[in-house]
Amino acid sequence: MKNLRLKAARAAKDLSQQQLADLIGVSRQTVNAIEKGDYNPTIRLCLAICHALDKTLDELFWEE
Repeated sequence: MKNLRLKAARAAKDLSQQQLADLIGVSRQTVNAIEKGDYNPTIRLCLAICHALDKTLDELFWEE
Protein backbone atom coordinates (compact mmCIF):
# COMPACT_ATOMS: atom_id res chain seq x y z
CA MET A 1 0.00 0.00 0.00
CA LYS A 2 1.37 3.39 -0.98
CA ASN A 3 2.25 5.72 1.86
CA LEU A 4 0.78 8.96 0.58
CA ARG A 5 0.87 10.51 4.06
CA LEU A 6 4.65 10.12 4.14
CA LYS A 7 4.98 11.63 0.69
CA ALA A 8 2.71 14.55 1.64
CA ALA A 9 4.59 15.19 4.91
CA ARG A 10 7.91 15.15 3.06
CA ALA A 11 6.58 17.57 0.45
CA ALA A 12 5.15 19.85 3.16
CA LYS A 13 8.67 20.15 4.59
CA ASP A 14 9.91 20.89 1.06
CA LEU A 15 12.26 17.92 1.16
CA SER A 16 13.25 15.75 -1.78
CA GLN A 17 13.49 12.01 -1.32
CA GLN A 18 17.28 12.41 -1.32
CA GLN A 19 17.21 15.10 1.36
CA LEU A 20 15.01 12.98 3.62
CA ALA A 21 17.21 9.96 2.98
CA ASP A 22 20.29 11.97 4.00
CA LEU A 23 18.56 13.09 7.21
CA ILE A 24 17.64 9.55 8.26
CA GLY A 25 20.72 7.73 6.98
CA VAL A 26 19.29 5.60 4.18
CA SER A 27 19.37 5.67 0.38
CA ARG A 28 16.94 7.62 -1.76
CA GLN A 29 15.79 4.29 -3.15
CA THR A 30 14.74 3.20 0.34
CA VAL A 31 12.61 6.32 0.81
CA ASN A 32 11.10 5.76 -2.63
CA ALA A 33 10.32 2.11 -1.81
CA ILE A 34 8.64 3.09 1.48
CA GLU A 35 6.50 5.70 -0.26
CA LYS A 36 5.53 3.18 -2.98
CA GLY A 37 4.69 0.54 -0.40
CA ASP A 38 7.38 -1.83 -1.66
CA TYR A 39 9.36 -1.80 1.59
CA ASN A 40 8.19 -2.19 5.18
CA PRO A 41 10.58 -0.14 7.33
CA THR A 42 11.76 -1.15 10.79
CA ILE A 43 10.32 0.64 13.79
CA ARG A 44 13.67 2.39 14.24
CA LEU A 45 13.51 3.72 10.68
CA CYS A 46 9.87 4.73 11.14
CA LEU A 47 10.84 6.72 14.23
CA ALA A 48 13.72 8.42 12.39
CA ILE A 49 11.34 9.44 9.61
CA CYS A 50 8.80 10.75 12.14
CA HIS A 51 11.44 12.81 13.92
CA ALA A 52 12.74 14.24 10.64
CA LEU A 53 9.23 15.23 9.53
CA ASP A 54 7.88 16.29 12.96
CA LYS A 55 5.09 13.70 12.79
CA THR A 56 3.92 10.85 15.00
CA LEU A 57 3.96 7.16 14.09
CA ASP A 58 0.17 7.25 13.93
CA GLU A 59 0.17 10.21 11.54
CA LEU A 60 2.50 8.54 9.05
CA PHE A 61 2.25 4.79 9.44
CA TRP A 62 -1.01 3.73 11.10
CA GLU A 63 -3.32 2.04 8.63
CA GLU A 64 -6.98 2.87 9.04
